[in-house]
Amino acid sequence: MSWSDAKSIIYNSIWKQNQGVVAILGMCPVLVMSSNIINGVSLGLATSVVMLISGAAIAAIREFVPNELRAPIFILIIAALVTMVDLLMNSYVHDLYVVLGIFIPLITTNCIVLARAEAYASKNGVAASALDGFMMGLGLTMVLAILGAMRELVGKGTLLSGIDLVFGASAKSWIIHVVPAEYNYQFLLAILPPGAFIGLGFLIAGKQALDRRAEAKAKLAAKQIQLKEQAA
Repeated sequence: MSWSDAKSIIYNSIWKQNQGVVAILGMCPVLVMSSNIINGVSLGLATSVVMLISGAAIAAIREFVPNELRAPIFILIIAALVTMVDLLMNSYVHDLYVVLGIFIPLITTNCIVLARAEAYASKNGVAASALDGFMMGLGLTMVLAILGAMRELVGKGTLLSGIDLVFGASAKSWIIHVVPAEYNYQFLLAILPPGAFIGLGFLIAGKQALDRRAEAKAKLAAKQIQLKEQAA
């Protein structure tokens, strides 16, 4: 895999084919676990790790798997990795594990993971598949982080609430109170599920606006180059 191939994979995963705001896949965890930054990023990183290892594993055995058995074998590999992640989180970040709950084992059935295994890992090499899986997961993590920050800030006036679930009770001092805690600020619409739909809608609209702006700039630049060539 060349550096240009790697850059193409990274660009496609993070921006062009972002699973959260372009493909609109795996919406259940995106909408439920994006109530704050910590929950969203934690679930996103867990998904990224599973996608990285499963992509590499599936690419390594792809030539030995019969077509009619691909789906169950892929799901078995993903389920084994998710079980490992589930047990590790239960052991080392138990409080966060309790908060994320059923959404950790549900990574197994997340259509993003299986879709990349089928669409990319089953047709490409180990290194490219591992990079594609991790970057697709990272793209989703970025969406979860931005959406979580928006909902947490508007809904509770804080950032990084729940960070003590990862780093211990001493990390409570790291929470940023944009609205002073004594005001007991809450805006339930942002915290509850409707806030997730509204926030995601803003993210999708923002990305499309940036894409249209970039396309217009590219067309203008191409037109200017054409005019210069004609003048010459």
